[in-house]
Amino acid sequence: MKEQKLEIIAVIPARMASKNFPNKPMADINGIPMIGHTYNRVKLCNDITDVYVATADKEIKDYMKSINGGCVEMAESMISATDRVAEAVMKIEEQNGKSYDFVVLVQPDEPMVTPDMIGRAISPMVINSNLNVTCLMDEIISEEVFNDRNEIKVVADVNNNAMYMSREPIPTATRGMTFPRMKMVGVSVFRRDFLRQFNIMLSTPLENAENIDLIRIIENGIKINMSLTDQTTYSVNKPEDLEKVKVLMAKDFLVEKYRS
Repeated sequence: MKEQKLEIIAVIPARMASKNFPNKPMADINGIPMIGHTYNRVKLCNDITDVYVATADKEIKDYMKSINGGCVEMAESMISATDRVAEAVMKIEEQNGKSYDFVVLVQPDEPMVTPDMIGRAISPMVINSNLNVTCLMDEIISEEVFNDRNEIKVVADVNNNAMYMSREPIPTATRGMTFPRMKMVGVSVFRRDFLRQFNIMLSTPLENAENIDLIRIIENGIKINMSLTDQTTYSVNKPEDLEKVKVLMAKDFLVEKYRS
């Protein structure tokens, strides 16, 4: 008997308002808006059934319509990205009359995301039915990134479960000792039912202190499994990052797969 294929939806929560970089999703990267790169690269992943951008902004909705891309309209809200994705999935399921197994959250400022990275984040969930959440992490190789508050640092245990996340530089080097230093990559995978559960959890003190919604999961005693990516990519947190990404993506072979 042929094994039934998992129904996996990827949702990219995008908003034009950003303290560090207003209108960031529509920032041009070599002739394509950043949200276009992120959306099209997620679509290249064969594990994904459907891809949607979730937004309240007309500029993003108009662009997605122009490329015939999946888009779900959301009300403007200050709730966290993960909460917005949970609400978007409920709306999409109602519209499509179907239910998904996994939900992949891809941050809109990850224009260099690759299909392999997404597959790597999904894989532990397929292998281990006890996992509810997996996230990608990457090794920090510069002091600039380590000290950048826009980059979320993560400390994991020996089983690669997240112990804590912070915008501060953790772990602290002491007595000349060195430790692996990891940062979050903007790809997270949730079991659909757990994401619904997350959406009704109350926000937690450390989540609010760090401004990192995934800490809500850790504070409730639930494990987040971290997968290490072997691909070096760069997110766009501020305008200076955009120029670096433009140079790197000028030679990116994946762009030719979706550039019209």
